[in-house]
Amino acid sequence: MTRRTLLAPLLAALLLNAACAGPPAAGPSAAPQPAVGSPAGSAAAGDAMSGIDVVFLSTMVGHSERTLQIVRLARDRVRDDTLRTLSAAIEATEADELSAMRGWLPTAGPGASAAVHHHAGHGDDAALDRLRAASDADVDRVLREVLADHQRAAADLARAQVEVGGSERVRDLARRIEQSRTAEVGLLTGQPPARR
Repeated sequence: MTRRTLLAPLLAALLLNAACAGPPAAGPSAAPQPAVGSPAGSAAAGDAMSGIDVVFLSTMVGHSERTLQIVRLARDRVRDDTLRTLSAAIEATEADELSAMRGWLPTAGPGASAAVHHHAGHGDDAALDRLRAASDADVDRVLREVLADHQRAAADLARAQVEVGGSERVRDLARRIEQSRTAEVGLLTGQPPARR
């Protein structure tokens, strides 16, 4: 049995555990299409998505929606200029990726868009509550901790997807997500990312 075959069930379990119950996203007619210059690019002919690709994309849609909630919640309270700049870059990157992923899901076949999960009711609601409750003196520290944990989870999911995903364009997106989120965690924690 190959490493890829062994990792497929593990990734499916990780992604399904990371996905959370909640209302489905808007149907395909309401889904924005990816921008021409988006980092996720356009669909390649013949690059069909597997079930694991769809689960990964739907999970990452919910994850990116939560990232945007986190950075927007703290945006007006952050004191550190470097953290403010990093948060703005994270927001811009993930908004662009989110648009692309939402555009891809309807092309994956019937029902793929309905597979999108939101983070409402997920265990990381406690992280949002922590951020809301943080004093002005603590908001930067709490944002760094909350965002580092959140982005670390995204990097882990993306790394697993690179190993077992079927669609090259989805695997390419996963590679970029893994690299960017790992770098962000390093910046948020003050530790340089480990070299591979």
